[in-house]
Amino acid sequence: MRAARLTSPGTTVTGAAGGADPVVLVAHGSRDPRAADATRALARAVSAARPGTPVWASWLDHTEPGPTELLRQLAVAGHRRAVLVPLLLTAAYHHRVDIPAAVAAATRSGPPLAVRVTDVLGPADDTPDPALLAGLCRRLGETWPDGSTASRRGGLDASRRGSLDASRRGRFDALVLAAAGTRDARARRSVGRVADALGVEFGVPCRVAYASAAPPAAGVAVSRLRASGARRVAVSAYFLAPGLFHDAVAEAAGAAGAVAVAAPLTDAPELVELVLRRVDDRPVLASTG
Repeated sequence: MRAARLTSPGTTVTGAAGGADPVVLVAHGSRDPRAADATRALARAVSAARPGTPVWASWLDHTEPGPTELLRQLAVAGHRRAVLVPLLLTAAYHHRVDIPAAVAAATRSGPPLAVRVTDVLGPADDTPDPALLAGLCRRLGETWPDGSTASRRGGLDASRRGSLDASRRGRFDALVLAAAGTRDARARRSVGRVADALGVEFGVPCRVAYASAAPPAAGVAVSRLRASGARRVAVSAYFLAPGLFHDAVAEAAGAAGAVAVAAPLTDAPELVELVLRRVDDRPVLASTG
């Protein structure tokens, strides 16, 4: 069996030393190497924010290790419990099917391992997490010419806490929240709730767009807002990592007249806070060997 890797080649799973349960981050995976780099950066940031807790990165596709392989190696190394955090923004097919299947395969044989699977990073109920909104505000703020960071009530940016002031609200007169896309209607509704909350933050209309699987595309959403009278349309990237989808959104939105396209969340401090909040939450799924 190949050795599972953490955030850099050659870092192998080590035995349990009686400390905190290991945290396994599970990303979707992409052929674009930037996506895996972003996941590794997030794993490093989460590890730095929670000293003493082993944090590992894994991927459902395209990049090794997969979650099944990594969980098996944690069990062989002597760990008896692990917390698995799906790096997903909607609770669609990957959360409902792929991740439970990976956990079941890991715990079907070998040393016993109890795996707690947390909620996804997107809305677990009707309300988006404040840290998620703060991260989106940060990335939008980074598109401003002065490079300042948008703040939000309850966000991590202590030097800039407080609601968005009037001058910053005026930077854009409409927003598009661009997501990867899904055929799952319930997952799309959760994206819509994030868009509604982000629009409230900035005091402007915010429409949803998708890079695949569902309309409208980002360029179409930008064009519709401009046709309705908006002149400063910005795009918030509802992505955890860069890749082909984000590239396509940026190109289409720019061609349609968007004034700014935010970067993906990657390892934003607010995303780190959200991951740790999921780790500390009560379990939503448990599987034991």
